[in-house]
Amino acid sequence: MGAVQRFFENLSEYVGIGAAFLILPLLFVVTYEVIARYGFNAPTVWAFEATTLLYGVHFVLSFAYTHKHDGHVAIDVIEAMLPTKVRVWIRLFANLALFLPTTGLISIWAVIYSSDSWRNWELASTSWAPPLYPFKTLMAVGFTLLFLQGVAKLIRDIQLLGQLNTQHTAGNAENQS
Repeated sequence: MGAVQRFFENLSEYVGIGAAFLILPLLFVVTYEVIARYGFNAPTVWAFEATTLLYGVHFVLSFAYTHKHDGHVAIDVIEAMLPTKVRVWIRLFANLALFLPTTGLISIWAVIYSSDSWRNWELASTSWAPPLYPFKTLMAVGFTLLFLQGVAKLIRDIQLLGQLNTQHTAGNAENQS
């Protein structure tokens, strides 16, 4: 079980680090457009859409990395006051009842959405008309990675709960002797 968890977490880490480098072509496109538009009065047809597509991929492929590092918005004022074991149980419940079903369904629908796009060789309905199927595929990949990172967190919390129970049992045994 630990090997599966480590694999999913490493995958989230590597894809997240790789996605961070998408800022470089994004920076290039924006800089090019600003120079073309304001320096030469020759705006491009493709730059705005390329920026949107690149940022979307950058954003979606960073979901799992952000989840791994607890970077998503969370309101944990009350949770922070609770004992560790109660917090782990709350996370387990939230993960099983909310996070995994939601991200699982989104992942499935993103794959279906991507498949339909490939089947139709979908193009954007703009004058530039770039193909959308690669970007929709990356969207499906991003949501699937987020789901897998949720599984990794579930495994980690189950392991932590086991450790807390072992410590509690060992502590009770010491107190009884």
